[in-house]
This record gives sequence, structure tokens and C-alpha cells, in this order.
Amino acid sequence: MTEELVTCDLTCPSSPTGSDKTSRVFKTEEMDFEQPIFSVLSRGGKQEQEQEAADTAKATSPTGTTADTESGIFSGEYEVCVEHEAELDWFCGTEQKLICSHCAIVGPCHGHTVTPLATRVTAVRNQLVDVCEKMQLQAQRIERFIDQTLTAKEQKLQVVASKAREQILAQVTAAREALEEEEQRLLEEVQREEERVEQCLLTQRAHWSQALSRLTQTRSGLVHTLTHTADAQLVTSVQEISDRMEEADGVGEPCDTDQLNLNPDCSDSKLLRALWATAVLLGPNAYGSSSKFDERTVSPLLSLSDDLYTLTFHKKARQLQLYDPARFDCWPNALGSLSMSSGTHSWVVDVGQSGAFKVGVCYTSLERKGSGNGARLGHNSQSWVLSHYDGDYSFCHAGKKVPLQVARKPQRIGLLLDWPSQTLLFYEADSSTVLHSVTHHFSAALLPAFAVTDRSITILH
Repeated sequence: MTEELVTCDLTCPSSPTGSDKTSRVFKTEEMDFEQPIFSVLSRGGKQEQEQEAADTAKATSPTGTTADTESGIFSGEYEVCVEHEAELDWFCGTEQKLICSHCAIVGPCHGHTVTPLATRVTAVRNQLVDVCEKMQLQAQRIERFIDQTLTAKEQKLQVVASKAREQILAQVTAAREALEEEEQRLLEEVQREEERVEQCLLTQRAHWSQALSRLTQTRSGLVHTLTHTADAQLVTSVQEISDRMEEADGVGEPCDTDQLNLNPDCSDSKLLRALWATAVLLGPNAYGSSSKFDERTVSPLLSLSDDLYTLTFHKKARQLQLYDPARFDCWPNALGSLSMSSGTHSWVVDVGQSGAFKVGVCYTSLERKGSGNGARLGHNSQSWVLSHYDGDYSFCHAGKKVPLQVARKPQRIGLLLDWPSQTLLFYEADSSTVLHSVTHHFSAALLPAFAVTDRSITILH
């Protein structure tokens, strides 16, 4: 909407003679032209005739209304300005009210943005028409949405839902069949292993029962010889005694071997372990054990963030700190604050772009001092770690390394410790892919263990 300055030559109503003409400048709305206000008001001789005809119609109309020739919509009579006794045929946009031409020239609305009432009415009606058209189009869109989109969705819903149910049932059925087959296989394997061990125990029992009988008989004979044989005869019975002693030595010593125990591998299943791990890792307690780094254990080669969740490696050791028996003084290690001796625990370590690190667990009794293997993670019987160094991944325990096949370099490594089953599991947190698992009889409480010699690692929480 443009605003123009219009110069008006109009006989000033305050002049008694009407001879003084005052030039007035005021703003008009909805006009892109300049003309004297008198011509705007008069609209020419034709408009005066139309106005007179309209006045006559108003005077003779029983309802006192007149038709708007532009819009064809009936509007009420013009009101009269109380101050100037002139028709309110102009609209002040500044004060949003009807005014007469005198109010615009010399009255309170002088200098305001004014518009002929007919123009203003036309603009408002055009605006209403636009709004109604937009509402009609919106209504048509809503009708199409209801009649077409929603109807199609309703028809498609049953088909899609039915397919989804079929897919769920198919997947569950496949998983159930696989689990049933795995269950049968494992039960048979355990049964065979049990029978084998029972047979070994029976064999051992029979063998050592016979050995015990022979040994007892030989011992009884030797005791009888010792107590009932005369000295002269005893001296001459040395060979017989030696033979009996040799027979006793041949019995041997009983030895407990692994063959007398149930092989734990008979109940091991990658399928069950993966399902169990997935159920735990995708459950609500995936980050259940929110352990921080124990500040007391942090090596001088590492720095710890203020929130105790990030370790950063430094080539030069930090300034010497007060002696603490819990601190590693040579290896770049640190331990977690959470002691674990029951239940199920899991935590995730963001290794980022670090090219050398270790994550795992250790006994609380792990050595902390010196450069020997006793304090080196993965090189003693006190620690179990996943190690990444020189581009390779491996599981380390008691100085032995098990190479791991890793498809892609993990950004986050998770650890899952299930104390009831004595299982430690390493996995890629982003895909829940199991990297390695170990079952071991842990005899004491465990702590999360870490080492880093490149960049930083962070415990997620």
C-alpha cells in the first residue's frame, strides 16, 4: 500500500467569504496519483450527479439505505461530523476512524494518513474477498485430505498393519526355531559331557579302589613281616620286601585332571550370548554403571578432566605429586571408581581417534608401582583388557594376546560384566557387535581398568 503527498486547493471553511484558498498537504492511502482534494471529493460532474441521485434515493427510501455502486452491497447512510457538520466520507488510517474532509485539512487529523471512505470500503471488501477465497481454498484442501488422503490411509492401514504383524511373527518364529535348535544342541552336548565325566569318574573310582586294595594288602603284609618275622629271617627277606615296596610304588599317586570336570565350553553358545548381550545392551540399563576415573590412581603421564570422565595422555610426566599407594607411577594407567562383585554392569568408553589404548577390568589388588608386568594391564593374571595398538586389536590376559578381527575401527567400545555368569564381554557400542567375550572364575572384586598413550579417552555417562 503506497502513501502519497497530495496537494489540495480547497476554499477554507473558516473564511467567511470563501475567497481565501489554502493549500493543504496531507497523506492519502491506497492512491498512486496526485490531484487536488477538491477533485477527489467531487469526482467530477458525473459523480456529483450520482451523489445527488443517491441522496434522492436515501430521502425517498423507506429503509434509509443506499446501494454501493462499486460493490453492489448495501451500506448504511453517511454519518455527519459533529464538529464540522459535514459527511464522514473519509477514513483516517492513523486513528482508525471516520472523518470529514475538514478534519483532514484543518481538523485533528491534519497530516494523518487519510483515504476516501469509498476507497477504504473497497479495500476492506477486497481484503475480505481474498480472505474468503483463501478460506475456500483451504476448505477444499481439507475436503480433499479427508476424502482422499485419510480414506486412502485408512484403506492402506489394515494392509500395512497385517504385513507388520506377519513380519513380527515370522521373525519371532525364526528366532524361536533357532533357539529351540540351539537349546536341543546344547542340552545334548551337556548330556554327552556329563556322561563322559561320569564314565571317567567310574573308571577312576574302580582303578583307585583296586589300587587302594592292593596297597592296603601290601602294607598289611609288610606290617606282618615287620612284627612277626624273626631277625635272622627278616635279614634274608630283603628281596621279598623290596619286591613288595616296588609293587606299592607302582600304584602311583592320584591326580585331579580336567578330564574329571565338566567342560564349560559344552554350554557355550555364540547365539545365546549375543541374544543375552543384545537384550542387556539395548535395555534401559545399557549405561547402568556410571563409573568415573579414580583420581588417586591416575598415572603422572595422564591428566584427568575436572568432571573425572576424560583421560588425556602427555609425553612428559606431570609435576611430582604426593605419594599415593593407589597411583600408577610408571605405566599410563588409571582405574575406575566402581567396585564390582555382584550383579550386571556395563559402561561405554569413547576412544575417538586414539591410536593406542586399553580398556578392561582388573582386581583391586593389581600392583601400582614399578615398570614390571605386575602393573602392566593385560600382562598379568590380575587384569583382562582389550588392547588397540599400531592398528591392531587384541584381547590380553596373563601376557597372552588373542588377535581380534574388527571390521571397522570403533569409536565407542562398551564393556559388559555379568557377575552371576562370570562373563566379561567387549562390544562395539554403535552396532552392539560383540568383539570378544571371556568366561572366567573371578575370585575377587573387579575395577574398570584403562590405559592410553595417544590422545584421549572418555567414559560416557
